[in-house]
Amino acid sequence: MNVPELRVTVFSDYICPFCYVGHHRLMRLRDTYDLKINWCFIEIHPETPAEGEPVTSLDYPSKQWNQLMHNLEVVAREESIPIAEHTFTTNSRDALLLAETAKESGREKFYDLHEKLFTAFFVDRKNIGDRNILHEIADSSGIHKDAVESAWQDEKYQQRIMSNYRKARTFDIQAVPSFIFGERKLTGVVSEDVMRSAAHEVLEQHTV
Repeated sequence: MNVPELRVTVFSDYICPFCYVGHHRLMRLRDTYDLKINWCFIEIHPETPAEGEPVTSLDYPSKQWNQLMHNLEVVAREESIPIAEHTFTTNSRDALLLAETAKESGREKFYDLHEKLFTAFFVDRKNIGDRNILHEIADSSGIHKDAVESAWQDEKYQQRIMSNYRKARTFDIQAVPSFIFGERKLTGVVSEDVMRSAAHEVLEQHTV
């Protein structure tokens, strides 16, 4: 039986907890579709230093932040997604550049790194703004150290991130995670059922 191909564009950042949840939900669609995902990484908090800082430094009213964290706990529990208490944030730029580089190492290595970056930050509470940590993760994913260094030195990867910002403006992306299924844009903590509905619509349009 042929598995239908499904192309999705995702705008995401490794320090966004709801991107972490959204990633897990999207990956579950692999039981039905051959997913072809265009991961467009954009940096949501460029002002945060690489050494990291408490999430209390982010410009969120405490009531709003507490509600966000409550929602995160609820969806993580519902989905059986492991997640530690989210008290620390960091600068994600080097991690995003590393992910862009990993795309050139093949699908398997990219997704291994992709999963490990989310897990390192949201489960193991590691600072993925630290290049030493990123080197360790990349090495465990089979990505050569020269490729890692090129991620931070070669201008073409910086340009890819800028291209992601331009693409986000094209789709009028205001927040991450955002998922583009054909002409339909889904933003935030959307359910797996909503994703499946969007996927079905895309394939229905292609078969008309």
